[in-house]
Amino acid sequence: MPIKKAAMKALRQSKKRLAKNLKVKVKIKDLVKKSQKFLGLKQENEAVAKIKEAIKAIDKATQRKILKKNAGSRKKSRLMKKLNLLKK
Repeated sequence: MPIKKAAMKALRQSKKRLAKNLKVKVKIKDLVKKSQKFLGLKQENEAVAKIKEAIKAIDKATQRKILKKNAGSRKKSRLMKKLNLLKK
């Protein structure tokens, strides 16, 4: 437990940021899972909608530095690769 006032404040801020970032990461994970579910069911229209939503969330998280740039790009690439396999 921190003793100095500044360290206590830093700990509070860190906890708030962690909670907010986890919420965003969980949302991205759910969107990716839902889009993969629709890809598995071969429902192209629903899959495209969910993938667009997931890509938008990934881009926002990358922009806010919640996800690293390459991690965001990798997630988007994998989603698009699966979508393109479905379209073939």
